[in-house]
Amino acid sequence: MELGLSPDETALREAVRQFVRREVAPVADAMDREDRFPREVFSRLGEDGFLGPTLPTEHGGLGLSYRVQAIILEEIARSSPALALSVGAHSNLFADNLSRNGSPEQRERFLPPIASGREIGALALTEPNAGSDAVAIRTRAVREGSDYVLDGTKQFITNGPVADVLLVYAKTAPERGAHGISAFLVRSESPGFSVSRSLDKMGMRGSPTGELAFQDVRVPASQLVGRENEGVAVMMSGLNVERAVLAAIPVGILEECLARSVDYAREREQFGRRIGEFELIQAKLADMYAELTASRLLLYAALEEVARDPRARRGCATALTYASEASTRAALEAIQIHGGYGYVRDLPLERLARDAKLLEIGAGTSEIRRLVVARDLLGPGFEPERGRPS
Repeated sequence: MELGLSPDETALREAVRQFVRREVAPVADAMDREDRFPREVFSRLGEDGFLGPTLPTEHGGLGLSYRVQAIILEEIARSSPALALSVGAHSNLFADNLSRNGSPEQRERFLPPIASGREIGALALTEPNAGSDAVAIRTRAVREGSDYVLDGTKQFITNGPVADVLLVYAKTAPERGAHGISAFLVRSESPGFSVSRSLDKMGMRGSPTGELAFQDVRVPASQLVGRENEGVAVMMSGLNVERAVLAAIPVGILEECLARSVDYAREREQFGRRIGEFELIQAKLADMYAELTASRLLLYAALEEVARDPRARRGCATALTYASEASTRAALEAIQIHGGYGYVRDLPLERLARDAKLLEIGAGTSEIRRLVVARDLLGPGFEPERGRPS
């Protein structure tokens, strides 16, 4: 389903598709087996202009839409959801967020090397005791002269172990709760910053995820993003856009699972018949197609919504919740259709199933996203006192 892609969007999709076939598909299995981040492929994505689609051209980007960002992630995800996740964390969670909220000096300094792939970006929000309850973070930032001093720990940070620069959230006025959070740009070579460990995950292997430590890390006040104690606005707008854009990854998984299942059902014979002739197989294919189509419609609607208003949250939470759960179902059904061949690692289906599951957990769990949608429907008076769930 094309959903009215413009000629330029169609051409860009084909360019990304050719890049993925040439550069990503050959290394996708090794990424998973070895849990290896393909830095060289990542750099070439930047060289071809695929790492800064929404950034202004003066900062090395393409100056294009969130739809373009989603097209890129969907195509990468068909071969490697893990690489798509790292690209999304780099291009959207870090770069687009900074482009929308940073000062002119910050954008000029930090964005060009991110857009080109010379440097890798990450967003550091989640902590061991603050996951979906994002405003409960404990990392502190205390002003000392012309610097802030950061202390704390971050957990489950995509790209954290390989990032050159991070957008870090910390409490600058803990007594003010959600209204005492600030955002900072922190370079990984800063004294006191360290990667405590890289996490060994069930899926999305090859997309490095880590636990980070900040011990007396001095950050110049010029690297405060936005105003002090107003970081929750940066956080929430970023999370809404993140949910919308990252919904492209499960859409890519859905499309790949359906395409492989259709091809297999046409060719595989059992009991003297192609298995595509069996009505139970046909029903599985029809359900996968319906969920792919619905997921893509929700994705594009959410992208339009956040393009108009980054604070809009209902469509974003809906799109990611539906598409992520549908992609898990599709991957498991694709394995079922392929039988024993689907269960072994000769095919990528078991990898896609493991990768899909994370999308029900990251960017707020499916349960939290449902609360976001319901409370938005119900209106004022149904929000928790300490701040909105994320």
